[in-house]
This record gives sequence, C-alpha cells and structure tokens, in this order.
Amino acid sequence: MTDEPCVRVLIADDQAMVRGSFRVLVDPTPGMTAVGEAADGAEAVELARRERPDVVLMDVRMPTMDGLEATRQICSDLALSSVRVLILTTFDLDEYVYAALRAGAAGFLLKDTLPNEVLTAIDVVAAGEALLAPSVTRRLIAEFARRPEPTRPPIRSLDALTNRELEVLGLIARGLSNTEITQHLHLSLATVKTHIRRLLAKLHARDRAQLVIVAYETGLVGDRRRGV
Repeated sequence: MTDEPCVRVLIADDQAMVRGSFRVLVDPTPGMTAVGEAADGAEAVELARRERPDVVLMDVRMPTMDGLEATRQICSDLALSSVRVLILTTFDLDEYVYAALRAGAAGFLLKDTLPNEVLTAIDVVAAGEALLAPSVTRRLIAEFARRPEPTRPPIRSLDALTNRELEVLGLIARGLSNTEITQHLHLSLATVKTHIRRLLAKLHARDRAQLVIVAYETGLVGDRRRGV
C-alpha cells in the first residue's frame, strides 16, 4: 500500500474502442487510475462533477454535446477549478483545438500520440502545467499563419510587457519549451520561469495555453515589426 497521490483520469470519447484503449493504458500505470468513461460531452460534464477527476481526456467530435461545449462547461464551473481538460484530436481539426484552448483546455494531444507521451501529458497537465508540445504547436501555428488577419480588435493589450517579456511570449507562441527559450535568449531557466510568471500575471492568463492564445489574438505571432 502506498500513500503517493494518484492522478484520476476521466476518458471522454464516443468510440468505445478508443475509451477502452486509454483505460488499458492508464489503469496499469503506477500513480494513475481511470475513474470513468463518457460517450459524449454531456456525460463527460456529469461525470466530471461527480468524480472530480484531475484530468479529462476529451474528444472533440461527440454526439449530444461536443467536446468544446463540455470543455467550456467544465472550465467555467468554479466547483471544478481543479479539473484539467486535455483535448484529443486529429490534426485536421486544428480550428476546434484553438476553440478548445480558448474555452479553457490545458492543452491538446493528437490521437496518434505515442502511449508514453500520452502518460507524460497526463502527468504534466495534472501538475498544473499547460501541454503544448513544441512539434505539434509549430504545426498549429503554421495553420494560423495562413489565415487572414482578424478584423476585431485584440482582446488583451501587450503594452504593459517589457521587450524581454515580448520576446519570451513570442517564443512560447512559436512552440519553444522553457529549455529551448533559455538557449535562444541565453538566460537561466529560473529567469525564464520568472518572465513566464510575470506574463501570466500581466495578461491575466491561467496557463501557458492561454499565453499562446493571447499571442495569436494580439497579432504578436508573425508580426515582423516585433521581430517574432
């Protein structure tokens, strides 16, 4: 018997085979357990409220209520503030991934992600971090770069940020990890983490995923005038 904390995972997908595959992956893993399976978004919300999982693996396309609306309901419920949503998708659903991040999801995974990477992602998200795998994020950024400029004004302003903070935010939005940022800017890891904490506070962002959203919506990504 161990007193180590166990990450409780809720699996939401309309395909029973997919749910079963993730359960078989999660349950035998030390420090993890699957606490339920949902076949649609409405059931995912209901189970999240009843089971209070640490992480919800959430599919996007589901009947009755899709994963986007389920994510919005879970992430906006103060009683579920400790529940983190990790979106499961295929690359051709990027626009849904973006909407899910705006809805409050902590990150996303492609459905063809390797099993060990899925387990790592669950641990990362359960620990309160946002999961934006650099390789996947760069592909996502490439998709947004092809889209026309937004016509509405930015939701948040970057005026309060220092030049260094703008640099760090731009690199986060490009999919660089903290370690890669330290190498790029020749800073210590502690300094990079300090800049990220300040960015979160100044931009009223909950996590790294929301920082990426701010970078997109303010036009920081791909803005040559800012050099990012």
